[in-house]
Amino acid sequence: MNKWLLIFFTLLFISCGKERANQNEIYQLDIPQGFPDPIIPEDNQLTYERIELGKRLFYDPILSKDGTISCESCHKQEFAFADNIAISAGVEGRLGFRNSMSLANMAYQDALMREGGVPTLEMQVLVPIQDHNEMDFNILSVAERLNLDSTYVNASIRAYNRIPDAFVITRALASFQRTMLSGDSDYDRNLLDEKEENGKELFFSDELACSSCHGTFLFTNQTIENNGLYEVYEDSGKYRLTNLQEDIGRFKVPSLRNIEITAPYMHNGSISSLEEVIEHYASGGKNHFNKSEFITGFSITDDEKDNLISFLKSLTDNNFTNNSFFEE
Repeated sequence: MNKWLLIFFTLLFISCGKERANQNEIYQLDIPQGFPDPIIPEDNQLTYERIELGKRLFYDPILSKDGTISCESCHKQEFAFADNIAISAGVEGRLGFRNSMSLANMAYQDALMREGGVPTLEMQVLVPIQDHNEMDFNILSVAERLNLDSTYVNASIRAYNRIPDAFVITRALASFQRTMLSGDSDYDRNLLDEKEENGKELFFSDELACSSCHGTFLFTNQTIENNGLYEVYEDSGKYRLTNLQEDIGRFKVPSLRNIEITAPYMHNGSISSLEEVIEHYASGGKNHFNKSEFITGFSITDDEKDNLISFLKSLTDNNFTNNSFFEE
């Protein structure tokens, strides 16, 4: 081979290698001010290649049995990666039985799903893929499909040095979801007006005690509670996992970040507005033997309710819902 051609191809190979290394270097999360560093599993450190693969999978209905439902079908960016209906539809129009939760700040969550029964993001995706009313599929079958697509095979090898399999699918999706950090609301920027400040004072007051369950920078303490929504629960909550009486009607306390745009509320989407949510807690809820000790009721005027709702709306992060990085 001509000496100059040899030099050219050598330099080209080195250049491509450097580009690949840059693409697969550790991705630095843009952590909101006041948020701690999330814990990232050693076997799934964030890289550009893994995040990009996870994003593609998130928006691809290839994960569902009939190729019609993707993760995004029930978790839309405009609603902080939740949905705006009580119960989202899965394959063949089958309805699930729980309201879609927001995926914002999942990197910090230590117990996933409505009853807190899944410990990691890597494991979480197995639930909707296998659920009969959601994707009704099998992750091994998903991997078989992906291996028929050379672009997925190449992306998988670049990201994890292996062809698409359950390991790759679960970890890539978890990587993308860990980038969904939301902490740039008016509240975070200290831009509250008088009504919002008054609402903030009410929220953190001993009388309303909202922060007893919705404290921390996430606006959830991540506990599993019964909030007195019913006397008899059609969905028994954590009891479905443990079969323990003390877990009947207990669900994970959701984050209030972006709560303005994640209606309807509660585990089953049965409450349509923030006004109704406040009225529920002001009433003290229904009598149930597992009801949280913090659900005792309180008095609140119409003006105070208006101020409290204004504060809750100040937790909306419009930069998060409009961030092009998360778009398909």
